[in-house]
This record gives sequence, C-alpha cells and structure tokens, in this order.
Amino acid sequence: MFDFKNKIVVVTGGAKGIGQCICEKFREAGATVRIIDLLENEDFVGDLADKEVLERFAQKVISEHGRVDFLINNAAPLMRGITEASYEDFEYALRVGVTAPFYLSKLFAPCFGEGASIVNISSSRDRMSQPETESYTAAKGGISALTHALAVSFAGKVRVNSISPGWIDNAYTVYEGADATQQPVGRVGNPLDIAYMVLYLCSDMAGFITGENICIDGGMTKQMIYHGDHGWSLNHS
Repeated sequence: MFDFKNKIVVVTGGAKGIGQCICEKFREAGATVRIIDLLENEDFVGDLADKEVLERFAQKVISEHGRVDFLINNAAPLMRGITEASYEDFEYALRVGVTAPFYLSKLFAPCFGEGASIVNISSSRDRMSQPETESYTAAKGGISALTHALAVSFAGKVRVNSISPGWIDNAYTVYEGADATQQPVGRVGNPLDIAYMVLYLCSDMAGFITGENICIDGGMTKQMIYHGDHGWSLNHS
C-alpha cells in the first residue's frame, strides 16, 4: 500500500512500543529509518532533553544522508503529577515532549526533501486528563499546538500533522469485558493503529492535509460513561 523506497525517516523513541512499530512499517515500505532513543538501539542512543545530543544526532543523519524526508516525533515525556513532580521533572518532560520536536524540526529544516512531512505523536490527554499527570499532559498539549504553528511556518515546504492516540496496548493484548466494550469500536488499540496513520500522513495520499490533529482512540473521547455503563460502577469508597 505504501512505497517509501529511497526515503529517509527519523523516528524519536523508536526502540519500543509505538515507535518501534512505526520503524518496522517504514522499513517494510522500503524506507531507511534512523532512530534516536534513550533506550538501547542499533542506531543512536541519547537523551532528547540534551541540546548537544540532538545536534550530534542531526549532524550524523545529515552527513550520512544529506536530507530527511519524514520526521516522526514520537518519544514519550515523563509522566509526573502535581503532588510528586519537581520543577526539574516538569521541565524535563517539556524538553523531551515539546522542545526536542521543535529543535529537530529546526535542525532538519534546511535539508527536508521534496514532499517532506513531520508527524508529531501527541495523546488524547491533550484534551482530557487523569489526576497526577500534569507533566505528560502539558507536554502533549504543547506538541499539539506546536503542530499547527510549524505547519504554518513550513507552508509549501513541509506538511506537519499530529496524532493523538488513546488507549494503545504495546503488547497487543486482547481485552474483554468493560475494557473492550467501553470503546465504541469494541476493542483496545495497538501500535499498528497509530503506525498506519503515520505512514498515511507521510504519503502522497495525504497531500492536502497539514496542521491537523487526528485522534485515534476508538471513539473514547466522544463517549460519556456513567455509573452502570459498559460494566463500570461508581465506587464511593
């Protein structure tokens, strides 16, 4: 379905989970994939919160390939809440989740190829929250806003979109009962649900889409759930 032969793809946080699946699907479509991750991987290990690490990584990619066709900002920020998060925790989350995507976009700006695309991985938490998730939620809200700002600045050169995943199980677990039925589509998501949209947004088929955020959450953010719905009960204890 997708042909990305001779395309150069950069994926942050590509060592596991959604990022790993994105890398696999791009490779299957013929692309050359470059990864940066704090976790061990075959390409580049480094902390995205570190400015010099980002610069070394970008220079390595540019010197070896001369261009970047697709930049996928996927690395997950730290999740800490208002009770436990320190100033440094919150700042670190924003550096990984917002500053790094901005700076990589800036570093690669002179060498984006024709038809280039940036896809930022946000979260449905950019519009809804659980308690004690402030650092992660703020970072995801930030990258959603950064998306449309970059889309306007890069108009005519790079299309920029974001994806907001809902509940994605990286282990491809098949859930039953309330966990599944609460989702309007009847199941929990998996990394393929996100990876295929990333590839679509980078393809010519999505050539008229930029500055957009696409929520892939099985319809959960559209459905109100009350006591007794889908097997859930209100617990006052």
